[in-house]
Amino acid sequence: MRATPRHPAGRPRLRTALRGTTVALALLGTATACGIRGTAVPVDAGGAPSRSSCVVKPGRGIPSGAATVTVQLECTSQLVPVTRAVAGPDTSEDGVAVARLLLDELRKAPSNEEAEAGMSTAVPQRLTVSGPRPGDPAGTLRLGRDPGELPQVGLAQLVCTYAGTAAADGKRTVILGGPAEEERPKSYACTDELRTHPDSADITGTVVS
Repeated sequence: MRATPRHPAGRPRLRTALRGTTVALALLGTATACGIRGTAVPVDAGGAPSRSSCVVKPGRGIPSGAATVTVQLECTSQLVPVTRAVAGPDTSEDGVAVARLLLDELRKAPSNEEAEAGMSTAVPQRLTVSGPRPGDPAGTLRLGRDPGELPQVGLAQLVCTYAGTAAADGKRTVILGGPAEEERPKSYACTDELRTHPDSADITGTVVS
């Protein structure tokens, strides 16, 4: 007597199910190998990370014992302090001399190390600065261009570079005017907002009487 197959009709269905399972597992393995995890919700991972380090090693290129100043450069849409060596006599007590020295540094193109770190300057190369005119508030610095005509980032660099130095009489605000005598100087403050968002922060200044 021959044994009768118990489920002859079930085998094709079993093969089909196994084949489907194998394909699904293969697709799952491919996705896992790529580091992809399935999700039903769109994911916004943000922009690509910046490769700018915004850091220059302290003392790099600065001779031992050299006089130094700190200027503010732009990097990844914010201001960062950079130390530079300067030549010349000590001018730390002369506000106008300090303002000119710092402006000279801001007008320079970034060094190779600074450029590699992603830094730049928006201060015009031909910009000049001088002391107050008769009738100006004490401590006024007159620029060769109206402050409102400067690139916003460049003006932010000036304000935050001058703030706290002899150019601003040690204060966190800077009094700047332009070449026109009829234009009254304005007071500009170096705020945290200005440092972190120099291209969009409010930097209109306040008229000083």
